[in-house]
Amino acid sequence: MPDLLRHNRIGALLVGAALVAGCTDAQAPPQPASSTGATTSSAPPATGADVVTVEVPPGLAQAPFDEPRQVQVPAGWTLSVWARTPRPRLSTWAPDGTLLVSVPSAGTVLRFTPRGSGADESVLLDGLDQPHGLAFAGTTLYVAQSNRVDAYDYRAGSATDPRVVADGLPDAKSPDLRGAYAHALKSVAVGPDGAVFFSIGSTGNITAADRTANPPRATIMRVPPGGGPAEPFATGVRNGTGLAVAPDGALWTANNGRDNIADPRTGRVDPSYVSDHPREQLARLSPGRELGWPFCNPDGGPANLPLVRDVQTNADGSRMDCAALPPIEQSFAAHSAPLGLSFTTGALPEPYAQGALVGVHGSWNATPPREPEVSFFPWRDGALGDQQTLVAGFQADDGSRWGRPVAAVTGPDGAVYITDDAADAIYRLAPRA
Repeated sequence: MPDLLRHNRIGALLVGAALVAGCTDAQAPPQPASSTGATTSSAPPATGADVVTVEVPPGLAQAPFDEPRQVQVPAGWTLSVWARTPRPRLSTWAPDGTLLVSVPSAGTVLRFTPRGSGADESVLLDGLDQPHGLAFAGTTLYVAQSNRVDAYDYRAGSATDPRVVADGLPDAKSPDLRGAYAHALKSVAVGPDGAVFFSIGSTGNITAADRTANPPRATIMRVPPGGGPAEPFATGVRNGTGLAVAPDGALWTANNGRDNIADPRTGRVDPSYVSDHPREQLARLSPGRELGWPFCNPDGGPANLPLVRDVQTNADGSRMDCAALPPIEQSFAAHSAPLGLSFTTGALPEPYAQGALVGVHGSWNATPPREPEVSFFPWRDGALGDQQTLVAGFQADDGSRWGRPVAAVTGPDGAVYITDDAADAIYRLAPRA
């Protein structure tokens, strides 16, 4: 198994009845970039769009910003490099107005204190095991590592008094997995009642044994308010890296679907079919929700996608009745690799005042490559509207990329802060004044 911190979405098609090694949310080194021009995204712009040059303060112009980079943003908005740090991933704003950012590859959680047009960086936590998801409930900070979830008291810029919320989670060091684990990075969210939710990704692409593992993999787990054993909350969630609570208190996940899917009409793995199937999921979770992996796949879309049988794992429907499952609420193009998910509730101007922000990392196996972007889904009456592009332009016409967004969160100043683990940057997306 390749080093989990040096690849992004790994797929190896095996011949005959063998299964397929799938994608992962782990980080990839930057790909070579040969163009600075913004390209058109697979989703329509959220509103009128401008192509602007990324603003780079003095001292932050190392590659890929040693040459001008252009992006597509809403008309009148700007995008600037706010900070540089290697491989930033998920983020959250602390009660004291600082931005916390996880760096799984370094085992750290960093703290960025706004200063002028940029930020001062310091280490909040180190020596952790691939920390990824971050969430606050009041002054309690939750951190998801590859093998556990902990809670800390956060005061005066320090995280103290660590307590174990959940332990013994599967990762590459788990004896039964013997290093063969593709989705070590985990995310965490806290419900309005204080329940703690965290993701456990699948071992690989279509490893059906994950469903009966202990603890089950490909699952969103729930720890009850006040603590206690973690129990499955939603199942069949192949890699729910995006995990966030919506304005109405419901839990949503941005879920990475499987790779190298066979065309149900022929039973063969055809690259032209694989490029567009299955669509990635953006789903509202409820107790006992089943997203179907690896026996069912979403079809159609972009919204209210029915689930259909996977002909490689559930050809006769005996493993799971896909037609009986509720449709998937929203989706992304296949292999988009949605990662960080957050909701914005009034911090941004219309038409972005209410909605979901998603960092879309981009594909490894679609032709042409699915582009990285920051997506916006408008929130209306307890539901999410169709995907729109908020920021694009990280990929050139030849498929090379100079950046790959991971997560986007609104800050206390009404701007959007975006982590990019390929450009080693945190951007500030500022609405028009």
